[in-house]
Amino acid sequence: MQRSMTGFGKAEVKVGEKCFVAEIRSLNSKQLDLSVKLPLVYRAAEFEVRSVIAKTLVRGKVDVMVTCQSETVQTVGQINKEMFRAYLTQVTDALSFSGINAAYDVIVPSVLRMPNVLSSEVETASDSDIAAIIEAVTIAAKRLDDFRVQEGATLISDLLARVSIIEQCRDAITPFETTRADAVRTRIREGIAKIGVEVDENRLEQEMIFYIEKLDITEEKVRLANHCNYFREVAATEAMAGRKLGFIAQEMGREINTTGSKANNHDIQVLVVKMKDELEKIKEQVLNIL
Repeated sequence: MQRSMTGFGKAEVKVGEKCFVAEIRSLNSKQLDLSVKLPLVYRAAEFEVRSVIAKTLVRGKVDVMVTCQSETVQTVGQINKEMFRAYLTQVTDALSFSGINAAYDVIVPSVLRMPNVLSSEVETASDSDIAAIIEAVTIAAKRLDDFRVQEGATLISDLLARVSIIEQCRDAITPFETTRADAVRTRIREGIAKIGVEVDENRLEQEMIFYIEKLDITEEKVRLANHCNYFREVAATEAMAGRKLGFIAQEMGREINTTGSKANNHDIQVLVVKMKDELEKIKEQVLNIL
């Protein structure tokens, strides 16, 4: 079963009043190119998140984003009420003693900046929070993998259809091979006739046979047929065969190019161009196969 390297997966896991949301996107890449974004307080979970992704997705440019949503309003600091009251009293008395009138909206910000009035509390990640993150990432990765399987089936269907077109074009070459040989003989004899020289017919026939044999594309057609069959076999039986299918496509290209260089016939060249067009589309699509 082949998989695409593109996909998307999302999952949510709730723990108490917190909801952890994991979103994973992937594109094609030669290796596993992984980017993980976590809230700072949960960075301890990054190693395990990377491990889950590497085991499930294997290859591709993967972006992982985990966010935390809370149903309650949380503050990042606490006000020491007793300390605030003490400083406010002192500041108010000092201003009154100095004959300065100041509104509370001016005084309060200054008091809040006094030592020990506002203390920050650093949130820590609990084991249940880390477990929830890993669970969300695992589910999201599985959903992305399921998406990849569906997309992979579509890609393989398209690839095999294009391989069939190449096979049809290869078979369509056969009728033109006989007429091509006759055309070569005719062209050579017409050229000799224009020159107006006498030639040894036996030697001429030998040379023409040798020349036509050099243009023979039977071997290329046979090898191309074998490559097409192998492409189908690998696509049907091997997992994560994207690279291998790419190599087979390259070999198919060699035979098609050689056929084109030996064609010496307009109709065959047209078929070669069609095969090249389908092969280029195959090469583009194979890059998306895991």
